[in-house]
Amino acid sequence: MSSSADSKSKSAKSSSDFHRYSLLSPRFWHGMRLRTWLGMLAENRFAFSPSRIPMGVAITGFATLNSVLAPVQELFFRRRAERTKIDPPPLFIIGHWRAGTTLLHELLVLDERHIYPTTYQCFAPHHFLISEWFVARWLGFVLPERRPMDNMTAGWDRPQEDEFALCSLGVPSTYRTMAFPNRPPQYLNYLDLENVNEEQVARWRAALQWFLRRVMLRDPRRMILKSPTHTARVKLLAETFPGAKFVHIVRDPYVLFASTLRMWHSLNQVQGLQVTREERTQAYVLECFDRMYRKYWKERSTIGDDQLCEVRYEDLIADPLGQMRSIYEQLGLGAFEAVAPRIESYFADRSDYRTNRYEIPAETRAMLTQRWGDYLREYGYSAQLAET
Repeated sequence: MSSSADSKSKSAKSSSDFHRYSLLSPRFWHGMRLRTWLGMLAENRFAFSPSRIPMGVAITGFATLNSVLAPVQELFFRRRAERTKIDPPPLFIIGHWRAGTTLLHELLVLDERHIYPTTYQCFAPHHFLISEWFVARWLGFVLPERRPMDNMTAGWDRPQEDEFALCSLGVPSTYRTMAFPNRPPQYLNYLDLENVNEEQVARWRAALQWFLRRVMLRDPRRMILKSPTHTARVKLLAETFPGAKFVHIVRDPYVLFASTLRMWHSLNQVQGLQVTREERTQAYVLECFDRMYRKYWKERSTIGDDQLCEVRYEDLIADPLGQMRSIYEQLGLGAFEAVAPRIESYFADRSDYRTNRYEIPAETRAMLTQRWGDYLREYGYSAQLAET
């Protein structure tokens, strides 16, 4: 639905994104053990693009190191981790990609009563308890200063999605699609855990608990977790962590669509083991959205009002203190006054930050109006007034 000139521009931008990363810059696959890494390659018939072979060789070296360090971490910490309780239960930030989940994550972790999984912990779940002190202190230079898709600050100690930890632990995840973007989308059934048998669900649940116990081993404060993929798993999460809380954020769906396309274009280039052709990206975005909200709307009624709060991105930007206060009051997160000054400072320090803007073709808007009409109506967005 875009012109060939637009496609060439996107391709050039994506290529630039890739080349801004060095060979040793961490990819999502760097945290896998050798068995998991080689298994993913075998599933995809080792379909590397020639230019990505050096990256694959480097990741193989790190995967070997992960396999060596994983049993060392367990030797020292397994018993303590097994005794660690995930209490208080986590707060999950949910919503579609690019809806504002990262912003909410950063705001909620300003509260000193909260903790979060760091980027390093999510990228190296097998051994962060024994290696984080060194890598986070001395190897920060290997990370880019900004995320490629939205120019937000990156760093080993920044809040990160726990889905990446699950992926590194060998749990099937649709995020593996980024590794081989020219092949069909991978493990879409794990996005909503539909058509996944009880044994597989149990393994998924056990892996998440395994990771969270190790994150909380040294710090028992409430964990703030953010993964858009969890939007389609709220019932299972509430059953796994009784008393868990959820904040669901939504955004103008026209902007959401364009921004998500840009995100996958960028991530596929930076993270991919193939030079992506991008033909499948739009269909992938639409399929993920449909699966996510079909499941979320089906399950949200099982969550109590004191456990689930919904907020619009536009309202959060317009009145951050008011919206955050409402979240705290509805979910019973404690005195808001303790964190309000930090939130004010956060926005003051970023007063010059601007979100990306998109020119959305009329035919794309018409398609989204028809296909995502339920979302438009449910959250008060209008096809005539939606931001472009």
